[in-house]
Amino acid sequence: MKVLGSALREILTFVVLAIIIVVPIRVFVAQPFIVEGDSMHPTFESGDYLIVDQLTYRLSEPKRGDVVVFRYPNNPSVFYIKRMIGLPGETVHIDKGVTSVTKTDGTTLTLDESYVVSEDATYSLDRTLGEDQFFVMGDNRPKSSDSRSWGALPREDLMGRAYVRLLPPGKWGLLPGAVTEPQ
Repeated sequence: MKVLGSALREILTFVVLAIIIVVPIRVFVAQPFIVEGDSMHPTFESGDYLIVDQLTYRLSEPKRGDVVVFRYPNNPSVFYIKRMIGLPGETVHIDKGVTSVTKTDGTTLTLDESYVVSEDATYSLDRTLGEDQFFVMGDNRPKSSDSRSWGALPREDLMGRAYVRLLPPGKWGLLPGAVTEPQ
């Protein structure tokens, strides 16, 4: 009986320690995310398994070009993955598939989007962002539901950035999909 009681006590201790360690990490530091859909093709494919860094954006601001995971503003139970295009206070311009941003200092920057699946874009769009808003778009523009259709992403819906791609094994890496965009 003593052996059984000792084993149960050890198992209970292990479970409690696991909860004390794992739960705060999952809630505040990092979470797994599985890509679903074609909106980020060719950067990410359906089934890619990512770890999302939830800590960085608590300590610093998102950067243009970051790949971010967030709650869909029209249904917070759904998570999306997109690329950061426009930052708070900026104006995003899309003219026949060419994306440029007027920054808060008044300078205009045309984005090099060589990673994007182009579309036969015949439309134009200008969207000015508020103080706590971001503009995000998928890399596969024809297949992406993003800020072009549902508007700006509120800061409170931003979960974090794609930090590690674990699967598929041949594409493992840190900061997958990262591009260096001029700020």
